[in-house]
Amino acid sequence: MSQQELPPVAVVRGPQAGRSAGQWAVDGTAPLNPNEEFKAADNGLNVRQRIIDVYSKEGFASIPADDLNGRMRWWGLYTQRRQGIDGGRTGTVSAEELSDEYFMMRVRLDGGAVTTEQLRVLAGISSDFARDTADISDRQNIQYHWIAIEDVPTIWERLEAAGMQTTEACGDTPRVILGSPVAGIAADEILDPTPAINEIVERFIGDPEISNLPRKFKTAITGHPSLDVVHEINDISLVGVEHPELGPGYDLWVGGGLSVAPRLAERLGAFVPPERAAEVWYGVVRLFRDYGYRRLRNKARLKFLLAEWGPVKFRQILESEFLDSPLPDGPAPASATQPGDHVGVHQQKDGLAYVGLAPTVGRVSGTILTALADAAEAAGSTRVRFTPHQKLLVLDVDPDKVDQLLAAVEPLGLTANPSPFRRSTMACTGIEYCKLAFVETKGMAATTIAALETSLADVTLDRPISLHVNGCPNSCARIQVADIGLKGEVARTADGDRFSFQVHLGGGLVTDDRPEAGLGRTVRGLKVDAELLPDYVERVVRRFTDTRVEDETFATWAHRVDEDSLR
Repeated sequence: MSQQELPPVAVVRGPQAGRSAGQWAVDGTAPLNPNEEFKAADNGLNVRQRIIDVYSKEGFASIPADDLNGRMRWWGLYTQRRQGIDGGRTGTVSAEELSDEYFMMRVRLDGGAVTTEQLRVLAGISSDFARDTADISDRQNIQYHWIAIEDVPTIWERLEAAGMQTTEACGDTPRVILGSPVAGIAADEILDPTPAINEIVERFIGDPEISNLPRKFKTAITGHPSLDVVHEINDISLVGVEHPELGPGYDLWVGGGLSVAPRLAERLGAFVPPERAAEVWYGVVRLFRDYGYRRLRNKARLKFLLAEWGPVKFRQILESEFLDSPLPDGPAPASATQPGDHVGVHQQKDGLAYVGLAPTVGRVSGTILTALADAAEAAGSTRVRFTPHQKLLVLDVDPDKVDQLLAAVEPLGLTANPSPFRRSTMACTGIEYCKLAFVETKGMAATTIAALETSLADVTLDRPISLHVNGCPNSCARIQVADIGLKGEVARTADGDRFSFQVHLGGGLVTDDRPEAGLGRTVRGLKVDAELLPDYVERVVRRFTDTRVEDETFATWAHRVDEDSLR
């Protein structure tokens, strides 16, 4: 079996020898912690009817804790952070004190694909029920805030009437499937992943047999040579390749994930024919369900099982216990041929155009989405796709109406020609709504982008330097795989709380100019105060441009230079 050489990554360990890890296939199904207990007591999918029949009628106070802080996640609902509680109190006060009586809601948009009609439904929900909030997440979802429990059944009715859902958008479930935003339209596509994504969703999402997993399960599927679905950091990824004898299909990757114990996925060396994609996905999910470590939640992701077993054993168990027949060996994907964010104007294989637009760190609104639908339809389009990079694409644009579209969306804060920093900056939800965050992120990132567009206007970058801002250690904004990744934290001093960022430098996933993925480097003792963030980024970028060797990338430079150069 061929294996791709991977750069060093964080070491993660499985269970201690001789101690139950909560693996159903080994230790039995008796729950070993409170999370496993509430899941065993009642499947998370069952909370939907209680929301409709009871909680939406009797109000927030009627929701018991196991449903409120547990099962409601199976339907895309988390309580949001109570306003006015600063980052110094994160982790020091109870969940009840941190939680507001409103929800963040995620809409499950597999492959990020919507019609303009669906976009209007999403926009209407934002305007009518979410105080005009809407964020494009790096999971191709739309996230709302300020959702009241009384409105949830009506929101579901609107979504489901338009062919959308929140089923298993969160929780210990198979979450939204990342898909190539240019599926089915790109001239250089190896294969279209849409049939595989649709089959998985139709057959398996909402199936009680796989709705109680050890932890969340993330999927990515692409058939495009830009490798545009961040396949190295998902629990399972199917990556388009051309087999020399068997034709187009997928290379199988498993065990990626970030958070506080980052690990890059590994190839199993197995080729997945397109007609077996759903079978293989289902096999990996059931393997995770039965063999995943459930005793400790911080050791429960699939990456810990892969670290313990290794890819050879993982493949052997998958094929012998969970698949109808073994998989053939197959090739690794080629290096990316172009940026995977698809920003800009591009030609489709049918002669029409697709236009990749950059909002600022994924922040949009119902008002913006309505106007976007109007602009897209005026340009001949009825299809929009969100991306894993907090961007969006308008498909099927009449080439003669591209300029008209660009002019219409620019006042909305959407551009096909963003500055390098606007294009490459991402941010998580942050303290504005998230109960885990220590610092503000969306506004901070937007302020930093604006400052850098001025302070670095004289600097020419041949490649954008990615800047990812996260409010806590959980890496929703993928800080360890950014050129500059920033992890929010708080230090409690005699003078009060100090809010700052730990810095990760030189990380990145496979791109058109980077053949290997790798995690960022941290510098001992380096903390950047939030208000000094723009100055720090400017300083490091200037040092890079002044001292780089020939066409050296930022990541290569950041791993090469001494620590003083990175301070």
